[in-house]
Amino acid sequence: MGDRTLRGARLGGQSFEDERGIEFAARQQVGYQCTRGHKFEITMSVEADVPANWECPRCGAEGLSVDGILPEQKVEKPARTHWDMLLERRSISELEDILTERLELLRGGEIGPAHLHRPAKKTKKKATA
Repeated sequence: MGDRTLRGARLGGQSFEDERGIEFAARQQVGYQCTRGHKFEITMSVEADVPANWECPRCGAEGLSVDGILPEQKVEKPARTHWDMLLERRSISELEDILTERLELLRGGEIGPAHLHRPAKKTKKKATA
């Protein structure tokens, strides 16, 4: 019989707890305005770090704080290219020496694909008859 006492009481949708004697945390209202002109307020704790941006609940666009809080500027590193990383490991003079060495090997036919090798020049023999 005890399990029938809550029948039809919308469990999960309604709380039976009493709010008397509960002390709520200090709150503040923070105003935002989105790029489409919608103004809205978000309730936050007084202790919370207030973000400069918040998503607009109406349209989903980015809303900026009306209190003058500016978003942090992220420091972007320039893209490091292969050449930049190579110069971290080698000097220009070292690279020139390596290039000269590799070109000599390539021209001598010791490295590289076979179709790039220059065949040795053949001398024509005169037929004696």
